Amino acid sequence: MKTRLLSLLMAVFLITSLLAGCSSEKQTAPAAPVQKIEMNISAAVSLKDALEEIQKNYEAKNPTIKLIYNLGASGALQKQIEQGAPADIFMSAAPKQMNDLEAKNLVNKATRKNLVENKLVIIVPKSSTIALTKYEDLTKDEVQKISIGETASVPAGQYAQEVLKKLEIWDKVKDKAVLAKDVRTVLTYVETGNVEAGIVYKTDAASSDKVKITATAPEGSHQPIVYPVAVLSGTKQQKAAEDFLAYLSTPECKVIFEKYGFTMSK
Repeated sequence: MKTRLLSLLMAVFLITSLLAGCSSEKQTAPAAPVQKIEMNISAAVSLKDALEEIQKNYEAKNPTIKLIYNLGASGALQKQIEQGAPADIFMSAAPKQMNDLEAKNLVNKATRKNLVENKLVIIVPKSSTIALTKYEDLTKDEVQKISIGETASVPAGQYAQEVLKKLEIWDKVKDKAVLAKDVRTVLTYVETGNVEAGIVYKTDAASSDKVKITATAPEGSHQPIVYPVAVLSGTKQQKAAEDFLAYLSTPECKVIFEKYGFTMSK
């Protein structure tokens, strides 16, 4: 009888221990990872530095969001979007590319707005001694090569060509032009001394300690350099995309954009 009772007590003890162990395992099991919402943002490469800082701040405030940037020339990004590349938001360096997408119903018109503005400047290597105080000085003989963005697809290149035509010097300097795939490539050509001068955005010049600004495009010599942004009609993250666009206009982002040389659009 005592042996049977002892066996029963041992069995109860073992069952209780096993149940307690299972309960403990349930309590200490790691929580399932939060599924992050990925947002694909096609953006003009001239926004790179500001957007990287904004990404860090935004993802810290919104741990369920992951921003994925596709940076490049606005014209190239436009073509990618037209061909079906995954993108929730487009941030262009000029209205033309946004207008073309809007005409094809690829943009949610209600979300479109002008975000920031920029200026167009001439830069030379830091050590350069060539006197380039105005755009007309690009015609000087000592300036053998001038880099600008591709005039067919790079807004900075299109603005540069517009200025040079307005000042009636395009025909005099076009043979000196070294066309680049985007504005950051122009910056690199000048930094490395492969060209005597380049025409870039003020913000690109500010990002490098290897170049110096020698002239700013005269007022009225080109269309205003405005960066429109919008949610794309094919997005599957409508609310998340709209929330991010709203964040870009906050005082916090204003400080960041101005830090890198942009001015906020009114």
